[in-house]
Amino acid sequence: MAGACPPGLAAAVAGAGGMGAAGVVNDSPAAIADWAGRYRELAGDAPFQLNVWIPDPPAEAGTDAQAAFLDGLGGTAGPAAGPAPDFDEQVRAVLAARPTAISTIMGLLPAEHVAAAHAAGIAWFATATTLDEALAAERAGADVVVAQGMEAGGHRGSTRPEDADGTTVGLFALLPWLAGSLSVPVVAAGAVADGRSVAAALTLGASAVQVGTALLRTPEAGIDAGWAAELDGLAPEHTVTTRAYTGRTARAVPTRYVRAWAGPDAPAPAPYPQQRRLVARYRAGEPGVLDRVNHWAGQAAARATTRPAAEVVAGMWRDADALLP
Repeated sequence: MAGACPPGLAAAVAGAGGMGAAGVVNDSPAAIADWAGRYRELAGDAPFQLNVWIPDPPAEAGTDAQAAFLDGLGGTAGPAAGPAPDFDEQVRAVLAARPTAISTIMGLLPAEHVAAAHAAGIAWFATATTLDEALAAERAGADVVVAQGMEAGGHRGSTRPEDADGTTVGLFALLPWLAGSLSVPVVAAGAVADGRSVAAALTLGASAVQVGTALLRTPEAGIDAGWAAELDGLAPEHTVTTRAYTGRTARAVPTRYVRAWAGPDAPAPAPYPQQRRLVARYRAGEPGVLDRVNHWAGQAAARATTRPAAEVVAGMWRDADALLP
């Protein structure tokens, strides 16, 4: 999750035998280089991945209705931010950082970037929410497919934005479906938060698991205190999907802001990236009830603990090992 994976958290995970990771969708090339440098200071040559978003096709939509709605929630817009980081420049910066893997969400890495990654000895991990997406990634050269179940916190990785709301396949239905159809390894993502879920994922065909929400309350994550508190005891059925933060479907805490966008008088959020830019403007001004950060939460949020990240990861593997044959 972008903004929730500082180098210290990634290094702690790597030190416990995992792979460090960071979401860099919002980062400049310089910020990407800085993150990788700091990670190596902490973790040495331990493996890590950097995650980028495949951009949506260019589209501009008016945001007058959405801005008026935010005004009605007590907000006042600040100045517009500068342009978002250029995707091709981000990918070049990721490849220059020489991670173990470049991972993607929302689509396929362009062929020229796949070739450049492979030439540099960097694997491509592609996120898929359906078998069709997974097969397309395999054909495009993905070395690993990340099977993302609908339980996962943060953004749903559907290739087409219009498909995301209807793509609600649970991880333990998706995982064996993909593992039995692909020739590349499959990584399980979505509500993996303890040894039991790790063991179940490995039993169903995963080669590894990807953990997000389960690490958000660790001291190394350092997320907003209000966000962290809302994860404590958050039941699976109380998480919601919303487009209110970015315009892309994502699973989150049902904050007052998120609930407001689900009301009968709320306009539809603007598409990505217009909604994200609008949200950024109000955060730069007077947010009203707008959350200062995106409060992402997977369905296993209640199992997130405040223990150090290394203990969380080591405990998952220990408990999983005890359950596996």
